[in-house]
Amino acid sequence: MGLRVLTAAILIPVVVALVWWGPPWLLAAIAAVIAILALAEFFTLGDRVGLRAFRKWTMACTAGLFYAQYSAGAVEIRSVSFDIALVRRNVGVSLPLDALLLIFIFGAVSIGLATRRPLQEVLAAMAVSSAGLLFIALPFSYLVRIELIERFGRELVLFTLVLIWAGDMLAYFVGRFLGRVPMAPVLSPKKTWEGAFANLVASLLVGFLFARWMGNDVLTMLVIAALANIAGQMGDLIESAYKRGAAVKDSGGLVPGHGGVFDRVDSLILAAPVVCALYGWLGH
Repeated sequence: MGLRVLTAAILIPVVVALVWWGPPWLLAAIAAVIAILALAEFFTLGDRVGLRAFRKWTMACTAGLFYAQYSAGAVEIRSVSFDIALVRRNVGVSLPLDALLLIFIFGAVSIGLATRRPLQEVLAAMAVSSAGLLFIALPFSYLVRIELIERFGRELVLFTLVLIWAGDMLAYFVGRFLGRVPMAPVLSPKKTWEGAFANLVASLLVGFLFARWMGNDVLTMLVIAALANIAGQMGDLIESAYKRGAAVKDSGGLVPGHGGVFDRVDSLILAAPVVCALYGWLGH
């Protein structure tokens, strides 16, 4: 527990400083590195059950994916009149997200056709590679799009991080000392419904505080916080399912006291696209 708290005490201020003062390209680059590290751990879990991914290709496309999200968000549109708008791109070369996904698909197919692996491994390799890109890298990359939202990008990234952190911390202590009803005993025996409820309550409190800080509608921020929290808890459970399937406790050991990188960002992976989409629909 002491190591867990010490690691959090060091990493959280560093992450907050990066989000608040760092340039957008740096956040995108570091988020890409984190996604690639999480992917590496995910593929290691796959190796344990006989699913050997096209690692290098998927990781290269993950880096491209984060650039695509950055270039898509680094666009300024200013309306001049009813039918005229000025568009300014803040990046030299843009990479559309759909183009990146097509590059990944055709590249994976080409590797599958050219590989010297046994044919019975090709479908599994394409499947686990696609799962890594679509279920980990793509949703996590929306953290970059959040940061580039006009006016409140940095605040919304902090909002997304803090609602996950606060929810996890309160869920840990409530589940440990008050938890009685198992939530998903097959996937994660220690998780309880009491802890899950505490997780949601903490996120709602974060939503309320950020609404007041940002001057946004309180109900809107509460809705976003609640749905992002539920998505985050789903991400935590599906990562537990991956680990159970591979018969391991942690996805890795890079984060002292917390396990692997994938263990640390599992909730954030699904929460980020929810915050990005819902704020785009409800927050303006």
